[in-house]
Amino acid sequence: MSTTSLRGKAAAALLGFLVGGATGFLLTETVGAFLTFVLDRSLDVDGTGALLAAFIAVPILCALVGAAIGAHLAGRPPFQNKG
Repeated sequence: MSTTSLRGKAAAALLGFLVGGATGFLLTETVGAFLTFVLDRSLDVDGTGALLAAFIAVPILCALVGAAIGAHLAGRPPFQNKG
């Protein structure tokens, strides 16, 4: 594996990490807003440790999944339409 392809995979993994983390953050905020505005139930993360852990873990897990997907897709040849 050449250094150029390694550098490309690292850049794609970093981009996937950032996009995945942002997606996880938006996912937790969307769930919180939905519960607050639609179901009229506020989330109290001080009351339960499990809810706080979920709000921390979801963006981290999404970031790691995004990095894995980015690194995987960097090694594939570009899509070519045969039509």
